[in-house]
Amino acid sequence: MHPVAAPATAPAATTTAPATATTPAAQPVAHPVAGGSPSAASPPGVPQPSQPAGLPGQPVPFSPELARRDFPILHRTVNGHPLVWLDNGATTQKPRQVIETLAAFYGSANSNIHRGAHTMAREATEAYEAGRAAVADFLGAPSSDDIVFVRGTTEAINLVAQSWGRANLGPGDDILVPVLEHHSNIVPWQLVAKETRARVVPVPLQPDGQIDLSAYADLLSMRTQLVAISHASNVLGTVPPVREMTALAHRYGAKVLVDGAQAVAHFPVDVQDLDADFYVFSGHKLFAPTGIGALYAKPEILRSMGPWQGGGNMIESVGFDRTSYAPVPHLLEAGTGHISGVVGLLSALNWLTSFDRDAIAAYETSLMAHAQQAMSTVPGLELLGSAPERIAVLTFTLAGHDPSQIADWLDRDGIAIRAGHHCAQPALAHYGVESAARASLALYNTPEEVDKLVASLHRLQQAA
Repeated sequence: MHPVAAPATAPAATTTAPATATTPAAQPVAHPVAGGSPSAASPPGVPQPSQPAGLPGQPVPFSPELARRDFPILHRTVNGHPLVWLDNGATTQKPRQVIETLAAFYGSANSNIHRGAHTMAREATEAYEAGRAAVADFLGAPSSDDIVFVRGTTEAINLVAQSWGRANLGPGDDILVPVLEHHSNIVPWQLVAKETRARVVPVPLQPDGQIDLSAYADLLSMRTQLVAISHASNVLGTVPPVREMTALAHRYGAKVLVDGAQAVAHFPVDVQDLDADFYVFSGHKLFAPTGIGALYAKPEILRSMGPWQGGGNMIESVGFDRTSYAPVPHLLEAGTGHISGVVGLLSALNWLTSFDRDAIAAYETSLMAHAQQAMSTVPGLELLGSAPERIAVLTFTLAGHDPSQIADWLDRDGIAIRAGHHCAQPALAHYGVESAARASLALYNTPEEVDKLVASLHRLQQAA
């Protein structure tokens, strides 16, 4: 099995042995929280955040124990056992800062945005736009005007497919999509390809779960209009060489959309360094609320995109003889947005970036290595994918056991994993299976939790 390496986009820090100290109990908080930070402060009237203590302008030294203190749900029991949350690829848990932000916003600052002249409308608008600025900073985007708020990764990809794709794809055009992609980065392209008579071309994988770069290079041509690729696979953990693949696609004039849903919580992202034309992610996989996400697009591309949905907020004036539209990004944000979701996302970004992110990446790398070694001791267990560049996702089969049976057994011990096709059926088919079990790790998981997973799997095999 290959050793785990930190993704190229996250400069490697010195890997140290995972901490083994007992997780402290959750600490009480004396005041409500909102999504402010030195780089993205909340406006007056919106409750200010509490963050881990550290030197001004300096990240807080990271430890999983320190992070765990902020997650109330991690201190509950399930079926009489302490919860072990290993379903982070589906959704991450929320720190108290985010939970309290939502309560504080609705309790003291709730208002619609952009169209109100009163104080609370102005404050809510400022908080919403502070969230946009924070997302731009988080992704390394040149301007907050390059950020469009959406419900999540799926909606962002559909927005690009329908707004950009309809205008730029036609008969004979190719959309290259690697086999490892999530269904949300396959189906929208199939829909728009059928409408425009373009075609979706799969890019094959190597046996270890890496994208076959030779095949990718061969498939690129002047017919290629778009490459849609995950920054990290939700089922294999593979982190493709996105920067290099993007550069090659650009030689043919193709645009590149990067699905960052599984990447953004694990390592820093710089869209300008990647030279991505589009980058999308979901807040709920980043310790933020559900129903909020973001689309980044290069400004010249964003300005060329027409409306996807019509309604309030995306217009300048409306008449039955003529309607004029607002500039981007508001052009693509019809109706009332998920205001509290944006405020919660802002709080989550402030929480995450308060820590040294290179230290987080190094810790997750060492935890992944520990998990791979420990799981290799379980008879009949086979891990899918062994790409050298990967995030901490462990998808596996266990001889003699259906994945749903594995998940049910683990749940009895308070261990939450996912079972099924993981919305990545082509990737699983690459390994000749239709479903698998998946344990996906996050910064608050510990070696002790991994050991509980492995011990339970051993007991399952012994009970068979």
